[in-house]
Amino acid sequence: MPEPDPAVAPQPAPAPPPAAPRPPAPAPVQPGRPRPPEPEPPAEEPIGAVLPGVPVTARPTVRTAAADDEPDGEPCPSCGTNNRPGRTFCRNCAEPLKPRAQAAPLPWWRTRWPFNRRVRAGSGRLLRGSLIALVVAALLAAGFLLVPAGRYVVEDVRDKLGGTGEVSPLHVSANASAPGHPAKAAVDGVTNTYWGAPKTGDALTAEFEDPFRLVGVTVHTGVSTKPEVFQKGARPTRADLTITTENGKIHQKTMTLADKPGEQTLRMGISDVVSVRFTIREAAGEAGGHPIALGEIEYFRRT
Repeated sequence: MPEPDPAVAPQPAPAPPPAAPRPPAPAPVQPGRPRPPEPEPPAEEPIGAVLPGVPVTARPTVRTAAADDEPDGEPCPSCGTNNRPGRTFCRNCAEPLKPRAQAAPLPWWRTRWPFNRRVRAGSGRLLRGSLIALVVAALLAAGFLLVPAGRYVVEDVRDKLGGTGEVSPLHVSANASAPGHPAKAAVDGVTNTYWGAPKTGDALTAEFEDPFRLVGVTVHTGVSTKPEVFQKGARPTRADLTITTENGKIHQKTMTLADKPGEQTLRMGISDVVSVRFTIREAAGEAGGHPIALGEIEYFRRT
């Protein structure tokens, strides 16, 4: 007989499915601000050719030397920074460490043409030397020929531009004198006395202590400066002046005198004069036997 099936235990009833979650209540809608419009995307630029990049040179960096990095050496004459021996330029300011010695200044004549010319060795040296020699020879010749004339011109200009001063002679003498009218009466500074020469050909000589530059001789003729008295005596109308210089050279001058009272001057320019002789050559009014009257004679030097 078949065995009976085992009894089947009863299955428990399935659990009911969980309840679906209830959706959250919607939040209350609040009035909000209007949303700004979104910006439009920028327009795309056309793509052009790409240029190669320009290389940029790296800028040097300045490194400050530390105190312990300073080498032992002579300081720079410009900034005082120490530099290693053997350097030519300063490591700080780049100035020469041993500046070249300054050349000695040229003498003044080297600054004048043609001595100041700098040319290559042998370039025109012979021509320059010849020209310089010719110039020097010409100057020497001109100096030899023209120095006396040039000196005369210079002295004459100085005579005209300079002042004058009267010179009194140290000694005055005459080869002949009328009684009461000695030679010294011609240099006493007044015209109411005079030197009386007995005749033409007589001479009055003045000697000076020191040589001087004679620039003029002034003469007052006659016995008086008053015209009515002047005509009563004899007076010189022409005389020769013999002028002797310190070196013994003699200069001859002729002085023509007007037959009227007053001073009359003869201009000249003779250096180193030591004596002057006044010789009467012609006279007026000798018919009455009166002596030829020379009222005053003055000598002037350059000041």
